[in-house]
Amino acid sequence: MRRGPRPDPYSYLSYRDYLRDWFRAQKAADARFSHRNFARRAGVKSPSLLNEVIGGKRNLTPRTLEGFVRALGLTAEGAAFFAALVQLDQADTDEERNEAWERVAASRRFRSARPIVGPAMSYLSTWYLPAIRELALCRGFRADPAWVAARLLPRITVAQAREALRILFELGLLVDEDGAVSAPEVSVATPHEVIGLAVHNYHHQMLERARDAIEGVDPEERHLGGVTVAIPGSLVPTLKAEVERFQERVLHLCDERAHEAERVYQINLQLLPLSRAPEDSR
Repeated sequence: MRRGPRPDPYSYLSYRDYLRDWFRAQKAADARFSHRNFARRAGVKSPSLLNEVIGGKRNLTPRTLEGFVRALGLTAEGAAFFAALVQLDQADTDEERNEAWERVAASRRFRSARPIVGPAMSYLSTWYLPAIRELALCRGFRADPAWVAARLLPRITVAQAREALRILFELGLLVDEDGAVSAPEVSVATPHEVIGLAVHNYHHQMLERARDAIEGVDPEERHLGGVTVAIPGSLVPTLKAEVERFQERVLHLCDERAHEAERVYQINLQLLPLSRAPEDSR
C-alpha cells in the first residue's frame, strides 16, 4: 500500500481534525484505502469507528487510543502528543484539560508549528496579563519587571512579570516606540479548541482575586455586594440582558476617563443558580 504525505499532528489542536485530514491524505494516495483498512490496522472491530470519532459521535478509550496510534504510525513522541490532544478534547474537568494543555504547549514542535497559540492562551487564562496591559494605560507606567511586580495586587514575582511583559510585547498588546510603551487596541485570536478553557481559567482566577479582597483590601477601595432572590426561570434571559447593559454602561464610564487612569480594577458580575430547576429535583 502506498503511503501519502501525512499531515503534521503538531499543527493541530483537535485530534479529530487531524484524523480527518490523515484519512483524506491516505485516501488521496491510495483510493483503495478505507475505514475498514484503518480498523484492521487499529485492531478494532467496527469499520465505522474512525468516522464516528472524527464526527464527534464517539470518543477514544485507552484501548482504542492505543490502536489508533498504531494505525497512524506515530512515533513515541508523536503518540504522546496525540494522546495529549485526546485528553484536551475529552477531559471531564478544567484541571484535566489544563494538564493536557500543559503537555501540548510543552512540545517544541507544536510551539514551532503554532507559535502564537501558547502566548494567546496565556494572556486569556492568566489574571495578571490583562492586568498588566491595563496598568500600561496608567500614568507613570514602567515596563520594568520589578516595578510591575510591586504594583500588582496581589504581588507577583519579578520572573512572572518579566515573562508577562515578554508575552504582551510578543502579542502586540504592548508596543515600545522610542522608549515610550503604549497599549494599542489589538484583538487576541485563540483557537476554538482552547478558548473555552482560557475563559474558564480567567473567571476562576478573577473569582479568587474577589475572595482574597474580602479580607485583603480596604473596604473603602472595593465593593462586594450580592442578593439572593427567588425568580421564575423565564426571567433569567431578561436578567442576563440587564447585567450586560449595566456592564456596557460601566465600560463606557471607564473609557471616558481612561486618559486619567491611575490604578487597575477588576469588576465581576455574576448571576448563578443556587437551586435546581423543578424538573431536576429528585
